[in-house]
Amino acid sequence: MDRRWLFLSAAVVLIVVSLGVVLLRDDEADDRHAADTPVASTQANVPPGTGSSSPSGSATTTSPKPSAKTTSASPSAGATSASAKPSATDSPQAASAGAPLAGRIRPGVTYRGVATFYDSDGGGACLYDPSGDVMTGAMNSIDYESAKACGAYVSVRAANGTSITVRITNECPGECAPGQIDLSAEAFAKLADPTAGRIAITWKLVSPSTSGTMSIRYKTGSSRYWCGIQAVGHRNPVARLEVRAGSGWRQLSRTDYNYFISEDGTGCGGAIRITDIFGERLTVDGIAIRPNVVQPTRVQFAKR
Repeated sequence: MDRRWLFLSAAVVLIVVSLGVVLLRDDEADDRHAADTPVASTQANVPPGTGSSSPSGSATTTSPKPSAKTTSASPSAGATSASAKPSATDSPQAASAGAPLAGRIRPGVTYRGVATFYDSDGGGACLYDPSGDVMTGAMNSIDYESAKACGAYVSVRAANGTSITVRITNECPGECAPGQIDLSAEAFAKLADPTAGRIAITWKLVSPSTSGTMSIRYKTGSSRYWCGIQAVGHRNPVARLEVRAGSGWRQLSRTDYNYFISEDGTGCGGAIRITDIFGERLTVDGIAIRPNVVQPTRVQFAKR
């Protein structure tokens, strides 16, 4: 065979083999590229926080949470306790309309609770003077309502039908439940044998007959620069106490020890205006600053 033919044949075979190797390498490169390219996820178009049933971290953080006011389904401590509630036959709405400035203790409403007793001299948290009239009671802290109950007259009735009227002069602290009144020993004895110690009662606010008038007392340490003012002997609960301030009136804040305070001395020694829970206003003048002296006036709230 001609050597040139043999050389040509060998060259053709070499070219064919080289092309095969090149094509093989290109196919392998395509396969590797396909393996490295990420496949589009089927969740890529799903909005965050939806479409997934798994409890993932993102799912829990995207869930809306109610505010603090709506997360608590239980009522407040005051509501869960055995609070004094009006009886089913009473109409608190009508009573409130007649006494727009009343607090927790409202006229025309019967409250339920228990009565206990203690040795009382007529004094107590309301800072009234001890007296010979010991038909008094200490109101539980909830219904005492930061001294709003001070001086209120309440009619207390036992299960046997016996009733008495007492004046609130003291506060019964935490051990007394809402609705409870800690009566003077003398008052309790008119309702039940003291050996009972504790009895069920109902009670309601009353506006008693009285021939007395209201008095005013300035607190010890009072001056024209600072003073505390107390109303004493009022027929109905006091809701506001104001002092003359220029051409108008300034309402004073009430302490839990039953004095109305003028921190800067405004109105001290001037005209005083007292308002009961029914909205009746009484104005007194000419009451000098005489600390710790009970000074009588000529006014009294109307009987309701």
